[in-house]
Amino acid sequence: MRKIFTLLLLGCAVLLAQPPSGIAIRNAKIVTGAGPILAKGTVVLRNGLIEAVGENITIPGDAWVIEGEGMTVYPGLIDSISTWGIAETAAPVTAAPPAATGGGGRGATAAAPTTPVSRGPEDRPLTTSWLRAADQIITTDRRLETARNAGFTTAISWPKRGIFAGQGAVINLGGEKAADMIISPSAGQYMTLANGGFGAGYPASLMGSISYIRQIFIDIDRYTKVKKQYAENPRGMTRPEYERALEGIIESPRLLLPANRSIEITRMIKFAKELKRPVILYGVHEGYRAAEAIKASGLPVLVNLRWPEKTRDGDPDDLDSLKSLEMRDKAPTTPAELAKSGVMFAFYGDGVEQPKDILLAVRKAMTSGLSEADALKALTINAAEMFGVADRLGSIEKGKIANIVVTKGGIFDERPRVMHVIIDGIKYEPTPDAPAPGGASALARPRVN
Repeated sequence: MRKIFTLLLLGCAVLLAQPPSGIAIRNAKIVTGAGPILAKGTVVLRNGLIEAVGENITIPGDAWVIEGEGMTVYPGLIDSISTWGIAETAAPVTAAPPAATGGGGRGATAAAPTTPVSRGPEDRPLTTSWLRAADQIITTDRRLETARNAGFTTAISWPKRGIFAGQGAVINLGGEKAADMIISPSAGQYMTLANGGFGAGYPASLMGSISYIRQIFIDIDRYTKVKKQYAENPRGMTRPEYERALEGIIESPRLLLPANRSIEITRMIKFAKELKRPVILYGVHEGYRAAEAIKASGLPVLVNLRWPEKTRDGDPDDLDSLKSLEMRDKAPTTPAELAKSGVMFAFYGDGVEQPKDILLAVRKAMTSGLSEADALKALTINAAEMFGVADRLGSIEKGKIANIVVTKGGIFDERPRVMHVIIDGIKYEPTPDAPAPGGASALARPRVN
């Protein structure tokens, strides 16, 4: 009898130790992002996916129930250009070593201790297109927790140094190991118009950077044709060299081009036609001047939520130009103008110091005419659509990944209260914000249920 009693106790202990197989949030306002708002609905999550959502949902008996009375459920927020999850220190980008000359050599020469200054496009300067954010993800990045605390569940993280900086990845902001975080390992190629400046080698100017990008795509056309010819009939044909710089760009499903001022937007719209590849423009602070041109181009855009402001450490006696003053005043109207013109746009917080300040920047756009519905789309489903993951992310629909944010009040309130963050069906309790740099205490580890 005693043995039976002991076995029963052990069995009960095992059952209590096991996490619930599902989570149900009931009697909550649910903003699905894919249809009408449910005033009082239920969402059921199981095995990392959304199992059911609606107003008359039967809650499974084995689910852990969260009472949602007075709360609002949103799709997890997405930051479209980020370095969250990537180690903050990275090797500087330098020119690739020059190709071997003479003798029919196939590869590049061994890199010298100090990489030579680039003398032309054949050196592939400022190019690390083969770098993949998916291979650099770490779970120990403390920014992941502060992002979750603000309601972000997903980011598109990118290498960001150089002209062809590397390939981004769509990642979830939670997981025991890096592999758990990857949703899509190939989001596109992050590009800039960086140059070394005069005396630093090729390219040394904006014109040089644009010429170099053109040359890269000419090289890609030839490279792909030669590879195809060789694959079809290799006998008697010298095999083509493998070029990782070109391969990295070929692998990228889309290109991100910088375009902040209206003149840059116009320039990049024309340039995108030359490249004949899917393109997304990013920056776009002067989109309020170019909304119709963007609409006509059919290009989607990413709007930087770090609104222009006066330089903090500048000379107080310096007078700002009228153009600078206008951009500061008008940039937050860009999202509303894009929405009015029917342009597909999403948000990113590149350069915004704290993730919670990203939502404050969205509020500034809302006070400048952007609707709450369009603001939410720009942080959820629009971003998912741009990067080819709308079948998995961006809205609360049956079968999608269980990325959910539960708030007390609205997500865009002046001081939103994030109560629960659920990523891949795992609940993370928001923790107090990290102390300012130099503070005595460190971030607490996330509480996971």
